[in-house]
Amino acid sequence: MQYLNAFLCGGLLCAVGQILIDRTSWTPARILTGYVVAGVILSAIGVYDILAQWGGSGATVPLTGFGHALAKGVRKAVEEQGWIGVLTGGLGAAAGGVTTAISCGVVMALLFRPGGKR
Repeated sequence: MQYLNAFLCGGLLCAVGQILIDRTSWTPARILTGYVVAGVILSAIGVYDILAQWGGSGATVPLTGFGHALAKGVRKAVEEQGWIGVLTGGLGAAAGGVTTAISCGVVMALLFRPGGKR
């Protein structure tokens, strides 16, 4: 059942993104940024925790999950360090994912030669 829930949750998030691409004049960058902000807002009001429990990886892997991780990191850092945690919490919570993305990008850039558009 966990696989089905993850598939449905992730698929729904992707479908909403595709609908926004097809039906609006928003750029993909604006939609992706909107997903991160939506994850932060939904986490702040307590809705994203419920979605993450139900959807599992289907909710935590997309960009909304990145926003949720940022919000959780800030909340935890504020509890531990006070208001300075607003500046440090999101970075600490997302450091592993960002480091992995950068490392994989460097490895792929070293292994393959990107070609220009023709």
